[in-house]
Amino acid sequence: MAIDTHTTTHSPDTAAPEGGDRLSGRARLVLFVLCAAQFMVALDFSVLNVALPVLGKDLGLSRSGLQWAVTAFALPSGGFLLLFGRIADLYGRKKLFLTGLALFGAASVLATLAWDPASFLTGRALQGMGAAVIVPTGMSLLTTTFPEGPLRDRALGISGTLLSLGYTVGMLLGGVLTDTLGWRSTMGLLAVASVVVLAFAPGLLGESRTTERPRLDVPGAITVTGSLLALIYALSTAAQRGFGGADVWGTLVVGLVLLVAFAVAETRSPAPLVSPAMLKRRTVAWGNLGGLVTFSMMSTVVFVLTLYLQETLELSAFRTGLVFGIQGIASVLAGSYAPRVIGRFGARRTLIGSLLGQGVLTAALLVVGSESGALLATVAVSLASMCHLGAIISYGLVVTSGVPDEEQGLATGLVTTTQQVGLTIGIPLLGVLATTQASLFGGVRTVLAADAAIVLAAALLVYLGLRRRR
Repeated sequence: MAIDTHTTTHSPDTAAPEGGDRLSGRARLVLFVLCAAQFMVALDFSVLNVALPVLGKDLGLSRSGLQWAVTAFALPSGGFLLLFGRIADLYGRKKLFLTGLALFGAASVLATLAWDPASFLTGRALQGMGAAVIVPTGMSLLTTTFPEGPLRDRALGISGTLLSLGYTVGMLLGGVLTDTLGWRSTMGLLAVASVVVLAFAPGLLGESRTTERPRLDVPGAITVTGSLLALIYALSTAAQRGFGGADVWGTLVVGLVLLVAFAVAETRSPAPLVSPAMLKRRTVAWGNLGGLVTFSMMSTVVFVLTLYLQETLELSAFRTGLVFGIQGIASVLAGSYAPRVIGRFGARRTLIGSLLGQGVLTAALLVVGSESGALLATVAVSLASMCHLGAIISYGLVVTSGVPDEEQGLATGLVTTTQQVGLTIGIPLLGVLATTQASLFGGVRTVLAADAAIVLAAALLVYLGLRRRR
């Protein structure tokens, strides 16, 4: 990066330990604000899902239009992450974080009050844009506020737990709110949450800036953003309609061409958006591979397990929700113990071990029967989620460890981009197998077998990639 100096202006006791690796009172408040923002964004990914049929009837959205209720958020939230992570490095993380919160809150109000499909989808797109600002800036504020070591391990442990829990809670909370207060309450909840976080954030967070501001890598920004937008659109559409459409293949090709153009642009830019030197770091490359696999494959497990529980075992939506509620509790437990495991074995070993555990426990789901197995499925997916949580926390640590403060926004932008892309690609890549078999149960087993094989193969690759060389 073409950055020579870096100035950080935090409050003096922002992350000062009370003793050893204990957080100060102010550090706990800072952590609460940053984690609350991440939880709010994670909640937005799932809280609307169960409300879509009711929402469609109310606003007059067709079935194909309902897909855009999800895609309109996913496109900007994944497509602009790297760009905003870099802008935050250059012009101030706190400033951009607060801007993202304000945009997210205003967009949530628009979505709550939406009077037609256009106003609702506009609100969702602006929510996604706000999320694309909040996620990388929030993560870079966390990693620059809490120094490398036990403090950062604990902070990322809590953040990762709430990230995983937010998706699960969203599915449960969305159903309750829709049945009692209507679908608009799901969007209203996000508006209230953003106002609460925005009320506390300015007085708690310290600003961090670079004293020298090189020009933004415009060709890199255009090509990577266009590539991510095209790829996310193609895969999101494929998840709904399969890979048969010309628009899916067309946007996939455009996305890949722009990705190649981005790689070329970065080698020629004096201040690249993604430094080739950064990508050459083994920890960045292999850590992000582990993150991509754990997110994409676990989201696929949740998808096919929902089909299995509701359509094969004929469980009610409420009982299915209980399964994922137990999974959420397991994630919380994993988040509380993961920093201790990382402290003892290190982030690299924890990442590899977590991927192995996730793969083995996903394979264990293959023994469930077509007429029984809810208990086994609950136990296996809960334990797999604990390993998944360990992988989430440790891959973030692997990627950001040793990265200078002035490049933390870029590193965390890569981490969060991996997260969003992983959540997007898993279901369209493997979930389609569940509907191409003679029976749904056979399709579920095929997906789980492929899922487990991919996770185990990734564990081996990450081990070989991160193995210390003499």
